[in-house]
Amino acid sequence: MIEKVSSFLNEFKFEDIPKVAIDNSLRSFVDLIGVAASATQTDLSKIIRKHCKNFYAPNPNQGISSSIWFDGSNVNVLGATLANSMTIDSLDAHDGQKLTKGHVGCGLIPSIIACMEAEENYCSKDFLRNLVIGYEIGTRAGISLHKSSKDYHTSGAWIAIACAGIVSRILELNKNQIREAFGIAEFYGPRSQMMRCIDYPTMVKDGSGWGAMSGVNAAYLAKEGFSGSPAITVEDESLSYIWSDLGSKWYTNEQYLKLYPVCRWAQPALEACLYLKRKHNIDVNNIESITINTFHEAKRLDNKYPENTEQAQYSLPYPVAIALIFERLSAQEVSEKFFKNKKVIKLTEKILVCESDKYNKAFPKRRYADAVIKLKNGNEFKSKPTEAKGDPENPLLMRDIKNKFEDLTFNLLGKDRSERLFKKIIELDYSSDFKEVLELIIGSVDKKSF
Repeated sequence: MIEKVSSFLNEFKFEDIPKVAIDNSLRSFVDLIGVAASATQTDLSKIIRKHCKNFYAPNPNQGISSSIWFDGSNVNVLGATLANSMTIDSLDAHDGQKLTKGHVGCGLIPSIIACMEAEENYCSKDFLRNLVIGYEIGTRAGISLHKSSKDYHTSGAWIAIACAGIVSRILELNKNQIREAFGIAEFYGPRSQMMRCIDYPTMVKDGSGWGAMSGVNAAYLAKEGFSGSPAITVEDESLSYIWSDLGSKWYTNEQYLKLYPVCRWAQPALEACLYLKRKHNIDVNNIESITINTFHEAKRLDNKYPENTEQAQYSLPYPVAIALIFERLSAQEVSEKFFKNKKVIKLTEKILVCESDKYNKAFPKRRYADAVIKLKNGNEFKSKPTEAKGDPENPLLMRDIKNKFEDLTFNLLGKDRSERLFKKIIELDYSSDFKEVLELIIGSVDKKSF
């Protein structure tokens, strides 16, 4: 199977990629860039950007560097990959894919841009090809790792493999070098356990930054002749069916987009509760209790009293309460200014989350929740099994994506820069000047949003 994968990386032509896959990859790209801009305001992003400036300086002998987005600073290719991936990961509003139980774009796109910038390649056609091919490799790497390991690893564990592959493509490595790059990335990539961070939310998040950096590192090492052990996720015969449809099945079309900056697992419950509130015109002051039935992993998001944004993003009761009270949930609502709100705390305490065997069986392909809201007068309202908006089966409209982008970026970038950036990305094609997009991404922000 390594032959098929390496051939797909090096030989698959841009002209053979379906237009719908390119369009969907740009939806993910523009959404992720909006998240990245807003995420620069998190403590996690500030720490990692400072760290990368201190320890990943450009090589003065090479005269080339890569950019930290929305910062105006230059570091080396590893530092840019790490800083930008971890910045995105710090605000849980970016795209994902259900079968991977994680996020492809978060680590993939920073690695592509950092490497193309370091190699001084600003060809839009190359970027678009790398983007779609990267989503195809990344999604399959995630599915493959989950099939081959009993433990539930973060996105960082498998995105390392995707980044190694796509950077190998950018560096024009041959099939033997690509094989070594996969092996190095799988061996050195972080095997971080996702549920540890769910139970104890901290800045380590989904591991995407470290995984992406490991993958980029692996490709550059392979270029120099460094050898790696064969990557099980790519070469094990029992997993070959996952890779056999490369070039015919397009997982790029199966990425979801989020409306809210919290864990995807919490969002079906949030949608179910909002639906009941709007349908029955419920006054939150009249709520006696809220019972939510959902799958096991979502039930583990049980932090009712977040003290930092990581705990707020990996909570189910907190965002449900926020959404019911304020009818919105964006970056500001997962910042500390809302954590001590007495009305939010009071409603959060009324939320009970229960596990459903039926919903467990559907996970991860389908993520369901239902809600029962009981009022103080005894009236009770129950929702149907609900899934989050933005799934491939129920995609966001372009106006939803644009509204989210504006909400995340207007205060930071200003209206003009925000609108130009959105337009440049959505209209990107093989004849565009990718450097114009990059220039809008790398400049620093002058304002604060939260």
